[in-house]
Amino acid sequence: MAQVTKDTRIGELLEIDADVAPILLSIGMHCLGCPASQMETIEEAAAVHGVDADELVKALNEKISG
Repeated sequence: MAQVTKDTRIGELLEIDADVAPILLSIGMHCLGCPASQMETIEEAAAVHGVDADELVKALNEKISG
């Protein structure tokens, strides 16, 4: 089972589990298909959207692990 970190890129994250998209959308990341967002790390996305990166990683890993 995959685990993501703050260094995981959004593109990789969506390949691991596309069902995490609602979590990203809930923090205001509405441009998931944009080329720039695909190369952004979870930590960078969290910073841009004013979210704690550790909490975001925790929520994403919980979703991925089911």
